[in-house]
Amino acid sequence: MFKTVRRAAPLAVVLGAGVVWMTAGTSGQSSALPSAKNGDWTHYTSDVRGTRYIPLDQINASNFNKLEVAWRFKTDNLGTRPEYKLEGTPLAIKGVLYTTAGTRRSVVALDGRTGELIWSHSYREGNRAAIAPRQLSGRGVSYWTDGKGDERILYVTTGYRLIALNAKTGAMIPSFGEGGVVDMKKGTVFGKGQQIDLETGEIGLHSTPTVVKDVIIVGSSFKEGMTVKTHNNTKGHVRAFDVKTGKMLWQFNTIPKAGEFGADTWENESWSTNGNTGVWTQITVDEEAGLVYLPVETPSSDFYGGHRPGNNLFSESLVCVDLKTGQRKWHYQIVHHAIWDYDLSSAPILLDITVNGKPIKAVALPSKEAFLYTFDRITGQPVWPIEEKPVPQSDVPGEKTSPTQPFPTKPPAYARQAVTLEDLIDFTPELNAEAKQLVSRYKLGPMFLPPVVSKVEGPLAALTIGTTAGGTNWPGGGADPENHVVYAHASNHSIAPIGLVEPPPGFSDIKYVAGTAGQPFREREGPGFGSAADAPQRAPEGGRGAAPAAAPAAGGRAEAPAAAAPAAPQGGGGGGLVVQGLPLLKPPYSLLNAIDLDKGEIKWQVPHGDTPDAVRNHPLLKDKNIPKTGLPGSVGLVVTKSLVVLGDPAITTTPEHPRGAMLRAYDKNTGAQVGAVWMPAQQSGSPMSYMANGKQYIIVSISGGNYSGEYLAFSLPASETRTNSQPQR
Repeated sequence: MFKTVRRAAPLAVVLGAGVVWMTAGTSGQSSALPSAKNGDWTHYTSDVRGTRYIPLDQINASNFNKLEVAWRFKTDNLGTRPEYKLEGTPLAIKGVLYTTAGTRRSVVALDGRTGELIWSHSYREGNRAAIAPRQLSGRGVSYWTDGKGDERILYVTTGYRLIALNAKTGAMIPSFGEGGVVDMKKGTVFGKGQQIDLETGEIGLHSTPTVVKDVIIVGSSFKEGMTVKTHNNTKGHVRAFDVKTGKMLWQFNTIPKAGEFGADTWENESWSTNGNTGVWTQITVDEEAGLVYLPVETPSSDFYGGHRPGNNLFSESLVCVDLKTGQRKWHYQIVHHAIWDYDLSSAPILLDITVNGKPIKAVALPSKEAFLYTFDRITGQPVWPIEEKPVPQSDVPGEKTSPTQPFPTKPPAYARQAVTLEDLIDFTPELNAEAKQLVSRYKLGPMFLPPVVSKVEGPLAALTIGTTAGGTNWPGGGADPENHVVYAHASNHSIAPIGLVEPPPGFSDIKYVAGTAGQPFREREGPGFGSAADAPQRAPEGGRGAAPAAAPAAGGRAEAPAAAAPAAPQGGGGGGLVVQGLPLLKPPYSLLNAIDLDKGEIKWQVPHGDTPDAVRNHPLLKDKNIPKTGLPGSVGLVVTKSLVVLGDPAITTTPEHPRGAMLRAYDKNTGAQVGAVWMPAQQSGSPMSYMANGKQYIIVSISGGNYSGEYLAFSLPASETRTNSQPQR
């Protein structure tokens, strides 16, 4: 029986002057519809095409180092406790910022010139939010207007409700859904079609809805998939809703039902006893063609698929559907029978390119695998051949892996795809020898190395990279639609040891879950699980203070603590893979890449971030001249008229700056770093840029370690701001 969730009334705080200012627009702003060319940031990825591009150049190579903190907005009081992994990217609409923040996942409107709060809204969901699978404050909100005065902010609550707010006041719109709310758990199912419980049923979302024309498109996500209690979990889906009424327009089942295309790829009718396979990252749209691009994740149980034989469409597939109907137009499965947690983690990027003199409407998908999968976005044909090649096969009892997997011929891989002996630390012969001894307890191999049953005598696990983390993760990439270049950051040291163990009696109906032989079994909970405002207070690991340890990155990928050496995320277990406190692999530990999509080539590639303190200050390396290595971790970027801007994913202390992180600017044509400004904490959400009152701002969310969530806005001092500083078209 469904339990009724009792909630307090939503909270809205409205400052009258702010509302008047917002309605009238900011001095110097265009009265036209919001757009990037007018200095607005209208979607999570700047535009609905996923480019993260905005054509501004007031801030450029000549003055980036002169940036000052224009304002800051701390999020501590937007919930019962602070949040230590703020991932939001605000929207900017005619000088007003809209975003989510805090452990309540509140929505706020801020004056883009000062950071002053205009209004705030929160929705109280009690236990439904406290046990939700995706509990962080989320990535932000979406915006819609009819151009005639009706302006709306759309977002997904922690408890998986879709809410529409009046952009001017923050008030819920009564004509949308039921009093401003669509309960998206209704109609969400498991098994052969059983309704999930409206309070305890597992489904949520970190990402923002995608709003295009009068349609809202919403994906789905679930708990960490490494130690799940059942493979028969909630089924993923993508839904579209009418932006005015909240009425559902269509639903695409990411696990096809009987009679639907792809059901036969779930052998033995295993479609009926498996779940997950959601779309937890951003969805992009070709508005002119009326096509939607869905990057789909792994099915239930990330590392063991013995209960779902077959290739399992549409898991780990890029699926193109019709905007009006949700009908599949084409798909391409990136990974057959997924058992690596290669999740399609990034927003597909839409670019019009020219290959061998032929214009192509392309879609490019950055990935954890560090491949940029590139297709004709209308037909689904690969722009360059993708070859099916033999891959290692599993020896785990009950598992049946695909004999081949797809490998793009172009562009080439832009980060590590496997752990090999040649990749091991080699600062000294002694360190290299110790690294070889350490990895001798693990199984090494190429990309698509399957998980192994963990044994105390070895192998403890399969040593992989770019699986649970690595490559380009949820922050995704960006692109310049003018020069046809994709820019993608990639972590190059996110090792994941994937070992399997039998679960404790009564814990799971899955034969094998993630773990390490000889070590106590540990349940891997969802990213940020236990951090929601109404979740019970839990002591952090280490038992000190109320601040949680570094929260796993959304999508279930744990990141190294801010101040630590780049040790391995504990994907499948296996302990910290470090050598004398140093990273197991040789640098670079992360890379910023520029990929020319007209040629299918890497244009340039540079390390991103400082050298970790543990490397710079290590006594064994005091006489070594080690070039800048970059820092492991996943960060997003913003592309402007002349720059690529992104922040450090970890804290360092160097002779050049005090303890903290740097926001860095690179020349987008050469990769040369042309500026850097200090931040008190590492970047934790993707940056954006906008214009307000003739001034360009760059804003980024920072948090991590003991530093709670904060939006930090930079701009040039008044003496540096050009008199006529409109966006460049």
